[in-house]
Amino acid sequence: MTPLNSARRLGSPFLLFALLALGACSSLQSSDSNFLGVITPYRIDIVQGNVVTQEQVAQIKPGMTRDQVRDILGSPMLTDIFHADRWDYVFTIKRPGTEPQRRSVIATFEGNALKKLDAPALPSERDFVASISRTKATGKTPVLELTDAQKSALPRPARSEAPPVEPAGAVRSYPPLEPS
Repeated sequence: MTPLNSARRLGSPFLLFALLALGACSSLQSSDSNFLGVITPYRIDIVQGNVVTQEQVAQIKPGMTRDQVRDILGSPMLTDIFHADRWDYVFTIKRPGTEPQRRSVIATFEGNALKKLDAPALPSERDFVASISRTKATGKTPVLELTDAQKSALPRPARSEAPPVEPAGAVRSYPPLEPS
């Protein structure tokens, strides 16, 4: 038997095994992007842009300067040198297990003054936080600060009445930097 024929005989089973292995790989993947139906890869949250809420839009009035609008809404996500009188505030969030959100607010200027603000139905701050919250809404607002009564009930730190410690180490004297 020649070396070419023996290579062909060995290559055929290997090629058949490789094709079967590749076909099996595609059938092991499930539709919900789990590996072998057990391991789920980590998906990051993608948040882009400026969150603009009803409270912010309520502060905006026609005739405001660009600086005043920027102070309230933040820097625009999109500015275009060909459309210098238009600022676009775009916000998107993609989070695994929830529907992607996208909002767009357009500020139009005439010179340095705001002409109009195109804002679709925007959520309030509370509604926005509830829509992105990972925990179930309990209806209770978490306490973020202690009351004065709670602060006064906290134990006071113990005062240390130890004598001051003298510095330890070599004592050196240096000559003056300038001649006297």
